[in-house]
Amino acid sequence: MGEILTGTFHVPKEAVEEALKIKEAKGSRLGETLVSQRLVPEETVYEALSVQFCIPFVREFSQKHIDPKLTEGIPIQLAKRHMVIPLKDDQGGVFVGMADPTAYEAFLDLVGHLGIPPRKVLMTKEAVLTLINLAYNQGGDSPEEMMGGLDAGGFEMFAHDLEEPQDILDSDSDAPAIRLVNMLLVQAVKGRASDIHIEPFEKDLSVRFRIDGVLYEILRPPKRMQASIASRIKVLASLNIAEKRLPQDGRIRIKIAGKDVDIRLSTIPTTYGERIVMRLLDKTAILLKLDELGLSQERLSIIKRLITRSHGIILVTGPTGSGKTTTLYAALSHINSAEKNIITVEDPVEYQLSGIGQIQVNPKIELTFASGLRSILRQDPDVIMVGEIRDAETAEIAIQASLTGHLVLSTLHTNDAPSAVTRLIDMGVEPFLVSSSVVGILAQRLVRIICPHCKKPYTPKPLELKEAGIAQEELQSGQLFHGEGCKACMGTGYHGRIALFEILVVDDEIRELVVQRSDAATIRQLAVKKRMVTLREDGKQKVIQGITTTQELLRVTGEDIL
Repeated sequence: MGEILTGTFHVPKEAVEEALKIKEAKGSRLGETLVSQRLVPEETVYEALSVQFCIPFVREFSQKHIDPKLTEGIPIQLAKRHMVIPLKDDQGGVFVGMADPTAYEAFLDLVGHLGIPPRKVLMTKEAVLTLINLAYNQGGDSPEEMMGGLDAGGFEMFAHDLEEPQDILDSDSDAPAIRLVNMLLVQAVKGRASDIHIEPFEKDLSVRFRIDGVLYEILRPPKRMQASIASRIKVLASLNIAEKRLPQDGRIRIKIAGKDVDIRLSTIPTTYGERIVMRLLDKTAILLKLDELGLSQERLSIIKRLITRSHGIILVTGPTGSGKTTTLYAALSHINSAEKNIITVEDPVEYQLSGIGQIQVNPKIELTFASGLRSILRQDPDVIMVGEIRDAETAEIAIQASLTGHLVLSTLHTNDAPSAVTRLIDMGVEPFLVSSSVVGILAQRLVRIICPHCKKPYTPKPLELKEAGIAQEELQSGQLFHGEGCKACMGTGYHGRIALFEILVVDDEIRELVVQRSDAATIRQLAVKKRMVTLREDGKQKVIQGITTTQELLRVTGEDIL
């Protein structure tokens, strides 16, 4: 191995000799030592192993090589322990991805399982692990299949709290409640669910997933499983399993198919038992950039101009679950640099942003938005993000911060942009303070995107166009699009969501209306005259472009003024 590295790959002899000394002292392998000591890149070691063992080294891999049938019957623990995974090639043949070319016994086990001698391929440990997680995430029973295999007798629940997150796909527990809860979590992550609702009724339970903002019933377990399911979930969240009369809140941090998932848990007592709601947050999800939010170029430039100001308040408004936090994170990521001190106070901290100080609200120790904001001001910040303005105290501190040379970003729960101004005044903030501090308000909603796999054009009826406020001449070729429903979108016709935006830039004329305590409708009329694109208008454009449907537009903006 050393000769191959120095002769073929021109690795310095000194590096190999140093690694050999460490290898002998620790009893490790030469390649592992070279990589761990950062003496040689990992890929170079695998290229050398490829030469030594005459096994091709593959850098690129794809999900298309995964076939759940090949991994069926092979425990995930075995695959991860030996770092091997059977895969299919483009011609329908079978090969085995290996991170260790000396894992002969594991390879022979796979040969016996597959019934054919597959060829070997070298891959990095990271590549093999990713493929294992993808393969076992694709395979496995559905919740319905799980229910069919459950023991009809009494269930004994046993579990223990985990200090470190454990990948639940590695769990080999036979307890039916544990297996069912694990499978529900796996299915929720696979199905892109944001929430899991477990609701008790008189004779059974209802398990529903919220996918793209809409609830779908997934399963109806028998009533006898209610107590053991609730207890299992409470144990994971370190809650009191004996307390069933009071609401409880907790958090679960767990790994599902290699993804680090943070779960916020809420339980409340109801007539037929405890109702449980779990909010899933995928910590490995990639944060969107500003230009990926669905803004037109004109309005994207307005946002960029607002967030690069030196002071003032920028508000993002909308109902719960409308993507406000995602927009704020995208804005912070855009302006984040070594020259700026950015600090946030959030409830909860949903994503870790590199280079940004983030404070988690904790009411139990009186760390609120207001107290956290006061402390932030003593940290010499340039930009402050407040998770939500909930009361007059927080609003006044945020306004004072903006007036003393800080840029403040925050959220409010209002239906549209003009209503944010009147909401602050209703909280007790003086109109002249609102007019002098607020520089821009962005209202948003989320609409579902038509599934690209089953997207089809159709000719809309005049009544449908009239309800959506779309003129026939606005349509390209007189057609709109909808999804017919397929496996990829679970028969819904939609896959993913995109935001509708309404941006109100507070200029001198708008400020004058604010000082006069004008109502939201008057402010809206002036803003529209100044070419503000409303939520409904933005939605119309996305319908015409074939991104979403008229049904989604009416569902999300039905109560808005045209």
